[in-house]
Amino acid sequence: MKSDLPKVLQPFLGKPLIAHVLDNIEKAGISDIFVIVGYRGELVIDAIGDRAVPVWQREQLGTGHAVMQAEEALTNFNGKVVIACGDVPLIRPETFRSLVRETEEEGVKAVVLTMMLENPHGYGRVVKDGAGRFERIVEEKDADPEVKKLREVNSGTYVFDKQFLFEGLRRVDTNNAQGEYYLPDALQYIRTSGYTVKTLLMKDPVEGSGINTPEELRRLEEYCRSKSRG
Repeated sequence: MKSDLPKVLQPFLGKPLIAHVLDNIEKAGISDIFVIVGYRGELVIDAIGDRAVPVWQREQLGTGHAVMQAEEALTNFNGKVVIACGDVPLIRPETFRSLVRETEEEGVKAVVLTMMLENPHGYGRVVKDGAGRFERIVEEKDADPEVKKLREVNSGTYVFDKQFLFEGLRRVDTNNAQGEYYLPDALQYIRTSGYTVKTLLMKDPVEGSGINTPEELRRLEEYCRSKSRG
């Protein structure tokens, strides 16, 4: 973002990006909220106040590593863990609730929120088998030409059964193009353990829009304002 502010504190429609995410999570009825903080984390902690418990990620070693930092904080918790991105401000409370409902089916230990994009460049592709069942997520830098043709992508929002989340993360390595611990790789543990990973496709991919550049932020603000004007 070329800014001294952490990305999740960039102003969007009058308040920080992460405030929108917290608003929608709270409206969905999700409680016991934790926020992973890293770069200039003190500013993020000030911004979230008592709405969430901060968990430090001292080294930025990937999304899987970030989530692993919360394991100790969740020691006494058993149930479903919703994982959301602090720079994706438009995922609606209804979508979070739908995502959680999908895990109520017997044998389902994780659900990935996905979207269909005309130009999926930069996103992890969702690979499925011939029957439409989830197989894996392949990041852009690790994808071969055939996988890059896929248009269904990972939004970065998930629900995991807590036990399977951390068991899976302990098996994740950094054998990939970015040398990072990828959170989606934990999904493989669920599948090889004989359980199910499902996907939930958003009807409107704008809902899953993430913010990586000032231009993306400006365009999304303009879209939201034009939509509110009808």
